[in-house]
Order: sequence, then structure tokens, then C-alpha cells
Amino acid sequence: MLLPTPADLRAALSRYADAVIEDERRSTPESLRQREDTAYTLCVMTGVSDVREALSTADALLSRGALAVEAGRPDHSGAVPV
Repeated sequence: MLLPTPADLRAALSRYADAVIEDERRSTPESLRQREDTAYTLCVMTGVSDVREALSTADALLSRGALAVEAGRPDHSGAVPV
């Protein structure tokens, strides 16, 4: 599985959060579709099939990258440290 860059993962998380907020604020067919689409994107990016698991996996991936940078180990994901 290819790992997303931290920037791409953060952008997907932000889009998902925005979609959830909009759908909770004023649910429409479009807001629900956006919420489902962004949830699907997170699942694909993290290699899981449930959005709750995708959020947990994204958090772990971002934490693991931060820990590697703090420890001075090279990050071989191809991502730029954030």
C-alpha cells in the first residue's frame, strides 16, 4: 500500500471535517454525498473500509511520521516532514 503524504492526509481530513460540519448544520442530498465521498477518500487513502477506522489510521500515520522526525530517523514515506 502506498502511504499518503502528511499534507495529503491532512487535506483529506480537513475536507471530511468540513463535509461533516456542513451536513450536520444543514443536511441536503448534496451535503450527504459530499460527506460520503470524503469518507470514501479517507478509507481509500488509509486502506480500510470504515470511516471511523480510517480516522484512527490517519491519526496513527500522522503520529508515526511525527515520532520518526522527532527521533531523527529518516522518513521513507517520501513525504516532507510537517
